[in-house]
Formats: sequence, structure tokens, C-alpha cells
Amino acid sequence: MAIAAPEYVVCLRNDGYAVSLEVRKLYALVPDPEADRHGLVRIVDESGEDYLYPADWFAHVDLPQPVIAAFSVDT
Repeated sequence: MAIAAPEYVVCLRNDGYAVSLEVRKLYALVPDPEADRHGLVRIVDESGEDYLYPADWFAHVDLPQPVIAAFSVDT
């Protein structure tokens, strides 16, 4: 079974969550089919934990492999 490449989204809105989300920032998407069915996405926010947010607050982005690799490095 192949491991899925990490996916990223860019934040478009943060209504009421200015501390947790930064507009125009990239966030790691955590696969969650149940959240998808409810119009939500699970992302790792500024707290470092994953939470659910409205899907329409984010847009998927296709990143080049070197950028994905750079985001995947633990610092």
C-alpha cells in the first residue's frame, strides 16, 4: 500500500479564530473522510494540534516536491 503524499491548504478566512489560524498561511491537512462528509477539514493549526474547521475557509494547493520535502522536515 502506497503512502499518500502530504496535502496542504491555504487559509482564506479565520472568523473568530485569529489566534488559531493565520490568513494566507499554509497548513497541513489531516485526512478525515468523516469531516469531509460534513463540509469540514481537519488541519494542524497554530496550537500544533489538529482541529476541524469549515472547508470553505481553505483552498487546496499543489506544491512542488522540494517544498513538500521542506515542510516535512522536523525541526
